[in-house]
Amino acid sequence: MSSILDVTVGGMLEEMARRFPANDALVYPDRGLRYSYAEFDALCDRIARGLLALGVKKGDHVAIWATNVPEWVVLQFATAKMGAVLVTVNTNYKSSELEYILQQSDATCLFLVQGFKDTDYVATLNEVVPELAGSRPGQLACARLPYLKQVVFIGGGAPAGMLAFAELEALADQVSPAQLAQVKATLDPQDVINMQYTSGTTGFPKGVMLTHHNIVNNGYNIGECMRFSEQDRLCIPVPFFHCFGCVLAVLACVTHGSTMVPVETFSAEAVLKTVAAERCTALHGVPTMFIAELEHPAFDKYDLTSLRSGIMAGSPCPIEVMKRVIRDMHATEITIAYGQTESSPVITQTRTDDPIELRVATVGRALPHVEVKIVDIETGATLPPGKQGELCTRGYHVMKGYYKMPEATAAAIDGDGWLHTGDLAVMDENGYCKITGRIKNMIIRGGENIYPREIEEFLYTHPAISDVQVYGVPDRKFGEEVMAAIKIKEGVQLTEDEVKAFCKGRIANYKIPRYVRFVDEYPMTASGKIQKFKLREMAIRELQLEEAAAIETA
Repeated sequence: MSSILDVTVGGMLEEMARRFPANDALVYPDRGLRYSYAEFDALCDRIARGLLALGVKKGDHVAIWATNVPEWVVLQFATAKMGAVLVTVNTNYKSSELEYILQQSDATCLFLVQGFKDTDYVATLNEVVPELAGSRPGQLACARLPYLKQVVFIGGGAPAGMLAFAELEALADQVSPAQLAQVKATLDPQDVINMQYTSGTTGFPKGVMLTHHNIVNNGYNIGECMRFSEQDRLCIPVPFFHCFGCVLAVLACVTHGSTMVPVETFSAEAVLKTVAAERCTALHGVPTMFIAELEHPAFDKYDLTSLRSGIMAGSPCPIEVMKRVIRDMHATEITIAYGQTESSPVITQTRTDDPIELRVATVGRALPHVEVKIVDIETGATLPPGKQGELCTRGYHVMKGYYKMPEATAAAIDGDGWLHTGDLAVMDENGYCKITGRIKNMIIRGGENIYPREIEEFLYTHPAISDVQVYGVPDRKFGEEVMAAIKIKEGVQLTEDEVKAFCKGRIANYKIPRYVRFVDEYPMTASGKIQKFKLREMAIRELQLEEAAAIETA
């Protein structure tokens, strides 16, 4: 078993730049962009100096709201080199979610692109921070966000009140390499370096604090499970703001000197084209991405024979899809990984040499240096193989905690250091796990974690709604879709379209209920608890979703 690495994120990159200076580190074929490890490391150093010149200090929180642009990866390492904590913002967020995260994270600096899909990020930020347009770059004073001082624009020509990314790079000349080296010398692998927001049963997202130690070791062991080396080239269509992008992809590559080949925004054909053009040996994706690639009309046009490995994760993986990826995409060593943001994120992963039935029907076994146990939900006692209970994990990968939420941290990590995942699982005698359900009724739609309570809290603000229950129903394409069962107040009327219109632009599109039904009562237990599983069963019958519900997953 490999030993645990005691190195910072920046230190890891520097080691690879020494070992494989000429190897491709980061490649964007459509931009004609190709950095070797030596060039990429030098650029990250330069941006780290630019951040210091900007006044960003070790321990400051720097938020990024962007698609998979090159600057994202550069910032992941530049912030790590000078000790700032990178706060990742979901690209699908709208105004209320952005404001909450900037406020809760105490972010002093925000990097953003122009926008994504139907959201204009610049307009959204100006709505949240009306003072921005009239302020000089670096001198923002916002009543609602007192910590936020700097906004840096990724792209050509900075909007009012913002600094352009190119100007940040030019600022590097004000800070010498020796000054940066002094800061690097103060960094500790146990420092928090990454903060990702995950929704919780309390309804509002929680900032998961991850250290260099957490994510470097998790990335390294994920790469080991795929047998990565400096020869590998990974196509990355999953978003960087998720651990899937910044740990399972970026750090799995950088800990092995492998090449990162990102796709800026997912499209099935862009992935097929990238894999073929760059002869990628590995591909990551959530099941919906692999399905879209396999079913693309031009699938046969692209040569995917270079593929060997990769990861399917993010939501339950249909067994038939795994088989097709192995057969039709030539990814004979594709793996499945399972975990959550709080565990950096991977807890278990299949291995490339596992027999096919284990690789398609389980989520694998614990990574090296990671402990896993299944406990009885009622008593907390450890269960024997074959018994269903809650999956708990302990090791280097468990988060430092939730930012400014000690009670929530204590509820997630017990006194013995075990992280309680809230997921139901069964483990066999060889340690291979199957995820069988969720204790907390989280919905996983196309790799996005959706917490019903957050949507319920939002819908309660509608003047016509007296009560609402949100839950997941099976879906062939996304794994699950959001459904809301709503009770309306006496004497008022409300339609399904009106509910959806109320959500539009105020919560992320993927959280807007696909199905809405109006009810007079909810199924209850004898003690008065609402039974969401019964609502789900009723919906499966009413919407005739039996076929989607029967799809087998690992």
